Amino acid sequence: QVQLVESGGGLVQPGGSLRLSCGASGSILSINAMGWYRQAPGKQRELVAAITSGGSTNYADSVKGRFTISRDNAKNTVYLQMNSLKPEDTAVYYCNARAVSTRRLYEYNYWGQGTQVTVSS
Repeated sequence: QVQLVESGGGLVQPGGSLRLSCGASGSILSINAMGWYRQAPGKQRELVAAITSGGSTNYADSVKGRFTISRDNAKNTVYLQMNSLKPEDTAVYYCNARAVSTRRLYEYNYWGQGTQVTVSS
């Protein structure tokens, strides 16, 4: 199995910054794409940003220029630097990893437990 543990959420004022981290552990053979999704109350979960093992990135239009995703392959960790935060960024942020493990010898979508980000004055 693969476990994802997020950290770094919290309460921040509009215009502020937060950095989310997500570490993957377990019986990992390889991790392909890693990413961050978010879900606000009453809304569907949506992709925020993703990064491949080679470093290619993809962002939602709503966060381009404000958020930066990065990854440390040696540590199986993905980060999300969030700047110029807006109230509409308020949501539970979930880490995602498409990984192959010794328990599942095929690519499988793993999810973290989520971390709350609240942007409010």
